Amino acid sequence: MRAVPFIRNPDLTTRARLRNSAIEEFALRGFDASVREIAAHAGVSAGLITHHFGSKQKLRQECDAEVLSQYGTLKSDGIAMSPTQTMAMMAELDDYAPMLVYILRSVREGGPAGVTFLENMIDEAVRFSEEGVSAGIVRPSRDPLARARYLVTSSLGGLLLQLSLQPQLDLADVGPTVRRLVEEITLPTLELYTEGVLADRRYLDEYLLQLGEPPGGTATFTASTPQFPESTP
Repeated sequence: MRAVPFIRNPDLTTRARLRNSAIEEFALRGFDASVREIAAHAGVSAGLITHHFGSKQKLRQECDAEVLSQYGTLKSDGIAMSPTQTMAMMAELDDYAPMLVYILRSVREGGPAGVTFLENMIDEAVRFSEEGVSAGIVRPSRDPLARARYLVTSSLGGLLLQLSLQPQLDLADVGPTVRRLVEEITLPTLELYTEGVLADRRYLDEYLLQLGEPPGGTATFTASTPQFPESTP
């Protein structure tokens, strides 16, 4: 089932609408946003949010879970789509911008919540990339979990570094900032993942020899290999 952007789904319960408003507010203001500010964004009283969630911490936990769910569905959708359909989805990028900014803020914030969120993202990458391997569009890995961790952390780290080096990019300016970041990374990312960088496999084969593995072959799964290939965020 295709992920539904937060602003487009009218068929939600009051609790879900409040949660989605909180996601948007956290994306705009960061996680210091107060319950009162979240309530104002949703057009309700602060008491209604307290009634549904009990505390800001529990609200944040539900927001985390929803963002991860939307993120996983979005990635799974991309695997099922043709390249033409996937590129067409970029026209809807602004609709998903709050989710993407929420992810960046979670990782940049660090602390227990940020670490948990990152680990959950890696777990999601393992899950939906397995779908990609089954569909024949993602290559398997000798160490799927390690590759997942590398790809997720390096991708997020690169985006956060761009934000640090380009102070004109403001996460509070959700839509334009996400579009600018995506436009900058799309071509090099696709080129890197499709065509690679090294012209031959000598470095990989030499490293495999040091590990005591036969060089020259493609990645295969063994009984001791976790069978969960991974992908990028």
